[in-house]
Amino acid sequence: MGCFECCIKCLGGVPYASLVATILCFSGVALFCGCGHVALAGTVAILEQHFSTNTSDHALLSEVIQLMQYVIYGIASFFFLYGIILLAEGFYTTSAVKELHGEFKTTACGRCISGMFVFLTYVLGVAWLGVFGFSAVPVFMFYNIWSTCEVIKSPQTNGTTGVEQICVDIRQYGIIPWNAFPGKICGSALENICNTNEFYMSYHLFIVACAGAGATVIALIHFLMILSSNWAYLKDASKMQAYQDIKAKEEQELQDIQSRSKEQLNSYT
Repeated sequence: MGCFECCIKCLGGVPYASLVATILCFSGVALFCGCGHVALAGTVAILEQHFSTNTSDHALLSEVIQLMQYVIYGIASFFFLYGIILLAEGFYTTSAVKELHGEFKTTACGRCISGMFVFLTYVLGVAWLGVFGFSAVPVFMFYNIWSTCEVIKSPQTNGTTGVEQICVDIRQYGIIPWNAFPGKICGSALENICNTNEFYMSYHLFIVACAGAGATVIALIHFLMILSSNWAYLKDASKMQAYQDIKAKEEQELQDIQSRSKEQLNSYT
């Protein structure tokens, strides 16, 4: 076999669907974890500087955000390993289905592991749907603040006495207690917040993090379809393998019977 044929054979064993899903999963998790981590830090800075000057009022929120940042580290590490494992499982199954390495027999353990990955990926997909919905909450909050600032900047309200009556009360979202001071920012002070670098970066990073969570959900759905298909292929391959073993055994028994019959005929003659 020449070099070209070997290259074609190796390329035929690449699980392209699993490779695409792995790249999409890595990209989505990286966007969610990286952007989410920085956006959470920016959110704490905005709260401390403008909405809650007393540290004790947002102490619980700071602890929760710090815990979420540590969880982000764990999510990134776990999905890096899990994506590699699923890609390796895709290589294994593709080689088993296409029989690229000679006689490749599936085992009950291999089929059980494939079924376990199907179940685990389904659970992770449902969990990431919740993460995707949760990541949309800060986007909604920042959008409300940004849209309020746009109303203040608009020519219809700019320069009128009603500008200072346009406010945003961050306490209504439940992230800081009602006794937090000042809690509510109005008019030009609110416009100044929207013009800060922390607000601009945090808002757009939360949007990117939400998009990353959506990409991860799509990747897990893609993985789920691939794993389900591979598990079905392995199940059919095991049935075909059992049929071929029985057929080979019967053919061997038939050949033995024929050979014994010929020996008996020769002994009589």
